[in-house]
Amino acid sequence: MKWTPGSRSTNLEDRRGETPAYGGGGFRLGRAAPLGLGGVVILFVLSLLTGTDLTSMLGSDPGTSVPGPSGSPVPPGPASTTPEEERLVDFVSFVFDDAQATWAQALPGYRPATIVLFREATNTACGLGQSATGPFYCPGDQKVYVDLAFYDELRRRFGAPGDFAQAYVLAHEIGHHVQALTGTEREVRRAQQSRPDQANPLSVRMELQADCYAGIWGHSAAQRGKLDTDDVEEGLAAAAAIGDDRLTKGRVAPDRFTHGTSAQRVEWFRRGLESGRIDACDTFNAR
Repeated sequence: MKWTPGSRSTNLEDRRGETPAYGGGGFRLGRAAPLGLGGVVILFVLSLLTGTDLTSMLGSDPGTSVPGPSGSPVPPGPASTTPEEERLVDFVSFVFDDAQATWAQALPGYRPATIVLFREATNTACGLGQSATGPFYCPGDQKVYVDLAFYDELRRRFGAPGDFAQAYVLAHEIGHHVQALTGTEREVRRAQQSRPDQANPLSVRMELQADCYAGIWGHSAAQRGKLDTDDVEEGLAAAAAIGDDRLTKGRVAPDRFTHGTSAQRVEWFRRGLESGRIDACDTFNAR
């Protein structure tokens, strides 16, 4: 991507030197798990090992109150960084602001989200957020949570290198913020509670819409000359790398998918990328 490091986002919260508070009350991953791009893999593996469908956790209601921590927070420790990591922070900050500027123009009344950088674990309005979940969005506090180590995982384990692949993941989470602002997220959770048998298919449609919304930002970036020749392929490769069928290698039945197949994710990301229109992202009425 074509970008220039500059001042960091005013909507960026850096917790890389902090340790979350743990207490007897415990935490429940109310909304963190459903929107994390990596955490779904853990639930699939545990489901296979235990014989219990733990993916039902992905349909939990984010409106349910989350027990807070008891005890005192651990004081922040020093955050050791490298020049490479700080450059990644600059890039994430740029993409976050650029994507939100796109949505501020496309969506009347858009209210910006906050991005939180953390290491290993952090407290959220949705419970304890962990790096194993991958980047996720919490509607309870309207924040996107990212452990920068995920981007190394995206390159090494998922075979999706490149800065636009990193940008796609972030734009996907901002797509969930758009869903929260428009009421889509609330409607889906209500429908999942009333129709538990449709919880997973509805989750898939919501994730695919977030992919399409990520494509809308990609379309805007391309129109403004921000993309290099190979950037689109990087984004499509990232979308394909995190499809349910590819992550589970055929060990999980399609009716238990929660994010969509690689082909579906690529298709909907491409729809947003080529059209740049919100009405092109109606995954809920698509056949």
